Amino acid sequence: MKSKTIAALISVGALAVGLTACSAGTGADASSWPQKGKAIELIVAYAPGGSVDTAARVVAPELEKELGTTVEVINKPGAGGQIGYTAVANAKPDGYTIGAVSAPSVVVTPLDESRGATWTRDSFLPLARQVFDPQVIAVKSDSKFEDLNSLIDYAKAHPGELSATTTGIQTGEQFAMLSVEKATGAKFNLVAFSEGAASAMTAFLGDHVDIYVGNVSDIVDNGNEDVKVIGVMDAERSESLPDAPTFKESGYDVEEGTARGYVAPAGLPDDVAKKLEDAFAKAIQNADVIKQMDKLGLPTAFLDAADYADYWKEQENTYKELLPEIKAGS
Repeated sequence: MKSKTIAALISVGALAVGLTACSAGTGADASSWPQKGKAIELIVAYAPGGSVDTAARVVAPELEKELGTTVEVINKPGAGGQIGYTAVANAKPDGYTIGAVSAPSVVVTPLDESRGATWTRDSFLPLARQVFDPQVIAVKSDSKFEDLNSLIDYAKAHPGELSATTTGIQTGEQFAMLSVEKATGAKFNLVAFSEGAASAMTAFLGDHVDIYVGNVSDIVDNGNEDVKVIGVMDAERSESLPDAPTFKESGYDVEEGTARGYVAPAGLPDDVAKKLEDAFAKAIQNADVIKQMDKLGLPTAFLDAADYADYWKEQENTYKELLPEIKAGS
């Protein structure tokens, strides 16, 4: 009888040790997270110098102050962000690997079976949204189109005649222009520049394309007097482009842009997630960070974890409706 009791106690002790080890292995005890001297990797799914990378590097020092450890920005570009997103989704959910993401790419990729994504929206735990960078339509300063209405009227009367830039299939520009077409009845000839916004702007300034479509930050970065923005796809005017009217001011209900934020792998313990969420909230809304972002033309549009998750779901529903039309026309 005594030996059975001892055996039972050993069994219970072994189970307790096992549970403790399991808890420690997942980082479930937030009181000891993050460990002193252990860095947090912030994976950026794009090359250095882009808007996602820039935003991450602006916010990282403030995260370090809030969390008391080093935050290393790691670039893993390729396949329209898919390589970096896969790395985040497959990372151990212990709080030491997080990711910077950009929509529509992170939303759309798993919706298109041909992309072969091994993750879905549920593979990520949203932590915070930092930026909403509206899409714009721009023409040359000497263009015959003085405003958005005159351009839309012409595109309706001459379907497909006016060419407009995008940076490829299933990009923010393509979804934006599809939304414009649906809202206005106009039809444009979309020209893809897979090398990115810079090559699209070069072609536009060289009169090879009639219309430039891009983010507010692209216009701010370019700073060219030959570019005239005639429509911003947002509810309110951009502080970076205060003279540019919104689509709503011209009578069109179109709001499109690039949303950039931060996630962790799904399965992150609640208490660790809360620490990260609070750190991002303070870092993103830090006055100095906001000033730096404004100078870059990257307006802060903070959403906490819960609101960011809801926003992501809304985007998913929107792009599910638009994706078949894009695939049909590709």
